[in-house]
Amino acid sequence: MRRVWTGVVIFGIALLLLIGLRRSAVTEGGRVRGASIVDALASDRGTDGFLRALTVCEFVFPHDAGPHPRFQTEWWYDTGNLDTSSGRHFGYQLTIFRRALTARPVHRHVDWATSQVYFAHFCVTDVSHGRFHAAERWSRGALGLAGARAVKASPGATAGERATSFDAWVESWSMHREPGGSHLVARHGKVSIDLHLSPETPPVLEGDHGLSRKSDTPGNASYYYSLPRLRTTGTVCLGDGPMAVTGLSWLDREWSTSALGPDETGWDWFALQLADGRDLMVYRLRRRDGSIDPASCGSLVAPNGNKRNLGVGDFSVVATDHWTSPRSQAVYPSRWRVRVPAAGIDLEVVPWLRDQELPLSFVYWEGAVRVLSGGRAYGNGYVELTGYTK
Repeated sequence: MRRVWTGVVIFGIALLLLIGLRRSAVTEGGRVRGASIVDALASDRGTDGFLRALTVCEFVFPHDAGPHPRFQTEWWYDTGNLDTSSGRHFGYQLTIFRRALTARPVHRHVDWATSQVYFAHFCVTDVSHGRFHAAERWSRGALGLAGARAVKASPGATAGERATSFDAWVESWSMHREPGGSHLVARHGKVSIDLHLSPETPPVLEGDHGLSRKSDTPGNASYYYSLPRLRTTGTVCLGDGPMAVTGLSWLDREWSTSALGPDETGWDWFALQLADGRDLMVYRLRRRDGSIDPASCGSLVAPNGNKRNLGVGDFSVVATDHWTSPRSQAVYPSRWRVRVPAAGIDLEVVPWLRDQELPLSFVYWEGAVRVLSGGRAYGNGYVELTGYTK
């Protein structure tokens, strides 16, 4: 009976967490109020027993595409810019998050008992029609409703078939990864994607060989790698039939336990795929006093996959315009000059649409951007802005 009661209690905690976060996004007086993803990553509450990102470790691929349940939080983050043959342009985001409620896994004597909550964000930016579609799903990691797993072929498979594959899903939204590529599927109402992604470069270990420090406090860090240039084909549907698309996607993978420092209020993250074949990622960690944390950093990846680490003094990001959300009243930067002087990079980054705020349980801005150099088109990318809501 005690084991059954344990399952009931854990499921109840998960349900309360889901209800609480969903309620936090309810519009009050015309204003969207969302939970803070920054608070979730900065808090030390409930972290006892979880591993922390403390030292450099060896990454093993494709194993590390799979889940890391001994850490409290992780995500699989796909974004991309896509075009049709007729000239329509789309951005998309499909993200699956895992959040552990307890450090110890639940022994499933009750089928719906779980220590894991999964949620997903799915967005499509329709540039031609000036529309941004955003949706979310939440579910518990039980009964097959949501989860993440590494899958190995049978022992009798050939050597080429023994490679680990990976699945993550929240209900019918899913990511399936093989060593040669990925398949993403999501649908919300009339909006859907069905995309195949193939890497053009090896995984990039961000930070110090994959250890991405977020402050000077040991443990305020994540394990972080990227696949910055994924050749993408498939379809986008907005209710008027599937449209064939091609383009580039970017995968970010992180796992951690309370990664941010207590004085950090949010971050500005840029992932830019340049026309010359280079890929630039930089992020600025903002402090409460308005300064930029010295842990802010980035990377510049050459077409052959070679990575150059960028410290906070190697790049600059200056906002040149702002946009106020009519829902949350948050004021977001909305145009930037991004420079890496030693690499000869001086770029203007412009949102394809100004309004790409996700009015979901976590309210933040994440959207497709275009890159200009000398006033001419020089690539595309994605920008994420957190910590701007009050």
